[in-house]
Amino acid sequence: MTERPNGLTYAQAGVDIDAGAELVERIKPLAKATRRPGADAALGGFGALFDLKAAGFSDPLLVTTTDGVGTKLKIAIEADRPDGVGVDLVAMCVNDLLAQGAEPLLFLDYFATGKLDVESAVRVVAGIAEGCRQAGCALVGGETAEMPGMYADGDYDLAGFSVGAVERGAVLPRMDDQRAGDLLIGVASSGPHSNGYSLIRRIVERSGLGWDAPAPFAPGQSLADTLMAPTRIYVKSLLPQIKAGRIKAVVHITGGGLIENPPRVIAQGLAAQFDWNSWSLPPVFEWLQSAGGVDTHEMRRTFNCGVGLVLVVAPQDAADALAGLLEAGEHAFVCGQLAAG
Repeated sequence: MTERPNGLTYAQAGVDIDAGAELVERIKPLAKATRRPGADAALGGFGALFDLKAAGFSDPLLVTTTDGVGTKLKIAIEADRPDGVGVDLVAMCVNDLLAQGAEPLLFLDYFATGKLDVESAVRVVAGIAEGCRQAGCALVGGETAEMPGMYADGDYDLAGFSVGAVERGAVLPRMDDQRAGDLLIGVASSGPHSNGYSLIRRIVERSGLGWDAPAPFAPGQSLADTLMAPTRIYVKSLLPQIKAGRIKAVVHITGGGLIENPPRVIAQGLAAQFDWNSWSLPPVFEWLQSAGGVDTHEMRRTFNCGVGLVLVVAPQDAADALAGLLEAGEHAFVCGQLAAG
C-alpha cells in the first residue's frame, strides 16, 4: 500500500489502537480468573462458546439480561471511584436472572469513552471481574469503544449483558402456585444499589456537600464512599433456595422501587402487602429523605429502601428459606404477605 505524505492517522483522529491493545492484554488475567465449567473465559476472539452440558444442565432454557449503571457513573467519574461500578454492572444483570430462576453463566461488557484512559478502564474491568466472581459466571468478552466527540473528557459509559440457564421445569415466577397468605421475605440491600442516582445527585447538590465530605449518616466515611457502595450480588446465597423449590417468585428491586417492581412477578388477583414496620430505613435513606425533602411514597417508588430482593414463599417454607439465607450471610426477614386484591 502506498504511503501518503501528511496523511492522517487514526490516532490523530483521536482513537489510540495501541491503548486498546494494551487494555486487552491487561484485562486477560482478570477474565481468566472468572473461568467456570462450560467456559474458558479466553479473550481476543470474535465470539465466545459455552458448553451447557459441561455446566451440568440437561434440558435448559437460556435467559438473557442487559443493563447499565446509570448516573451513578457520574459520581464514579467526579470522585475518581471507578473500582466498584463494575460490580454494579454485573449485579444489575445477574440479579435479574435470579428473578427467572436462572443461574448466571457468562457475562460481556461494553465500555465506551471519548478517549481511552487505560488505568481507569482496568480499574473498571477489575470490578466487572470481581462481580463475575461473586456471581459465579465467566467474563467471556466485551467491547471497548473509543469515540472522540461523543463523550466529554474523562466521561465513560457502561453496559452489561448476561446469559443464564434454568431447567425447563424450574422457571420463575411460579404464578400458578401463588396464594393469598404467601409470605414476603426481604433480603437487605447494600445501599441504593444502582437506582435513583439522578435524584441522589440532586439531593447532594442541594446539601452543599462535596463527594469527599464526611457522610452525615456514616461516621468515618466520605459521602462518595457510602453512596458508591457496590450493588449486592445475591446469586450464591439465593440459588440453593431456588433449586430447593422454596421460592415462588423473586423481585429484584430496581428502578420503580418497592412500588413498581413486585407486580411484575405476582399473579393476577394478588398483591404485595408490605409491613412497612418490619424493617428500619437504613441511615443513608433517612438522610436522603431528610436532605431532599422526599415524601415517603416517592422514596418507596424510587429507592429500594434497604431491601434489594423480595421473595415470595409459602408459609411452610419460610423458616427454611430464612435459615438458609442467614447462613449464607444475608440479612433476611419477613416483610409482608400476598393478599387478594
